[in-house]
Amino acid sequence: MTSHAPRLAYLAILAGVVALGFSALFVRWAAAPGPVTGFYRMAIAGLVLAPLALRRPSNPIRGWPRNGIALALLGGLFLSVDVALWNTAVGVTSAANATLFANTAPLWVALVAWLNFGETLRPRFWLGLALTLAGSAAVAGADFLLHPRLGWGDVLALCASLFYAGYYMCTQFGRRYLPSATYVWLAGIASTAALLLLCLGLGLPLTGYPTHTYLAFVGLALVTQSFGYLAVGYALGHLPASVVSPSMVGQPIVTALLAIPLLGEALTPVQWMGGAIVIAGILLVHVSRVPSQRVPPAPVPESAD
Repeated sequence: MTSHAPRLAYLAILAGVVALGFSALFVRWAAAPGPVTGFYRMAIAGLVLAPLALRRPSNPIRGWPRNGIALALLGGLFLSVDVALWNTAVGVTSAANATLFANTAPLWVALVAWLNFGETLRPRFWLGLALTLAGSAAVAGADFLLHPRLGWGDVLALCASLFYAGYYMCTQFGRRYLPSATYVWLAGIASTAALLLLCLGLGLPLTGYPTHTYLAFVGLALVTQSFGYLAVGYALGHLPASVVSPSMVGQPIVTALLAIPLLGEALTPVQWMGGAIVIAGILLVHVSRVPSQRVPPAPVPESAD
């Protein structure tokens, strides 16, 4: 790993947060069944990322370690369930509530990293995580805090967060064997196949949507999946998932800010304060990071990225 890798990893986190902040907007604009939106997101991104994933070695598939392939495929299955559940939740409950419950994923990642993989997570980390989740609730969950009823869409979003956490953990270890473009592409292929089977099994139409829906599919694939997940995959090759995933909680801030010009929504003083708390929590999480782990990240060589 070069001396620039950690710095680039933090820049990748920032880029990923911004790109993923567009996700809820594209899903709302698509106004299509959740699994269908997820299928097009993964399929189009797969076509875009294929040249990057297959560019080397000369016989790439045989040159990929089996452990990396297995983790990427498993991560892709986790991601397919996450995407299907979350996209559906956005259409059933408010986008704010769906974002709020989906962003509990860092909590599950931290618990797994601490209990199963022996990561040393200092008290400052847990304080930072608590601040991040609390700030996210203030930004994205004002409606739920005023009316704390757990609806069906909220349950779907909460379940999605568990599978999203599984994707983070698979990616952290899968990136030990594969560069980010290759890992994200393989995970996307697995997600595409799983979502296609789900759409066919549920009898959901894959065609016949208006033009603006297909444009939203393309935007979701290019901005969120191709660029956003590529950036997150790079970061997970150099930083543990317990650090990267809380940073992604900055996503509701970006979504809320984008909603001002794009959806004509205004932020309340509580939401502005929540955004500041999220940023403070993320900074505290990163300051608390320690290198001692039973299973170190051991990223692939920098040239592979």
